[in-house]
Amino acid sequence: MSITWKGVFPAVTTQFKEDMSIDLADTQRVVDDLIRDGVNGVIALGTVGENNSLEIPEKVEVLKAIVEVVKGRVPVITGVSEYDAKRASAYAVAAEKAGADGLMLLPPMVYVPKPAELVAHFKTVAASMGLPIMLYNNPPAYRTVIDTAVLAELVDVKNIVAIKESAPDTRRFTDTINAVGDRFVVFAGLDDVAFEGLVLGARGWVSGLTNAFPRESVELVAAIDRGDMDTALAIYRWFMPLLHLDAEHDLVQSIKLAEQVMGRGSERVRPPRQPLTGARRAEVIAMVEKAAATRPTLNSNRAA
Repeated sequence: MSITWKGVFPAVTTQFKEDMSIDLADTQRVVDDLIRDGVNGVIALGTVGENNSLEIPEKVEVLKAIVEVVKGRVPVITGVSEYDAKRASAYAVAAEKAGADGLMLLPPMVYVPKPAELVAHFKTVAASMGLPIMLYNNPPAYRTVIDTAVLAELVDVKNIVAIKESAPDTRRFTDTINAVGDRFVVFAGLDDVAFEGLVLGARGWVSGLTNAFPRESVELVAAIDRGDMDTALAIYRWFMPLLHLDAEHDLVQSIKLAEQVMGRGSERVRPPRQPLTGARRAEVIAMVEKAAATRPTLNSNRAA
């Protein structure tokens, strides 16, 4: 199964009303704004989309709303983050019916599987429907490693086509490509090592802070693609203080607060998360405001 996924895929936020019900219209607005700013795809209901704070019917409702507003302009990939293969497969089937273009499949939540159990989980979900799948490797967050031995067991599963690499060890990009060649498309998945991943062979970037600064994110990847490393490094160095937020425990609150500061979304989050307060909130606001005041001049800005 071949895919054309490449470039910047923000893990988009789910917007909430004051009563914590889902604001579908505002979620659609946020996604539409990102597409208008040039992103190459969207990840619906990833970690930043607060997947595990939503019931499955709510997830399907949000996904349908995002598919509706995207109108085929870019691929829509939805996160699959469930306790077991039965629940994950049920959502995967619903996502296919809702019009998703692919899945971003996480290991089972809470329980830490052995490699054989992890392989069985992925194979079961893959067999439940026909969508292409991006696996999501994030050992610090989920205590599970999708290593090259696990990938070797999945080579024959035709609709497992990509892996999002969110380990902070950049050696994994090269090790993965050396082990499996181009069998799996590699995406960078941790914002503050995205440049390194893209230079080392990742085809795209699943990003959190793109939600606040999409044009700079798109230009960063475009500059790398055209070999303009001076521009890419200038953007990356400017962006880095904010990109570090993606590796913190409160990444969802920080990213949504950054969206709010930039006039793109609301900082409201579903419990158990709570909006940032006190010194941490002030720190993140100051970082975003500084980035906004010092944002680099982009090719697109000069053309305009």
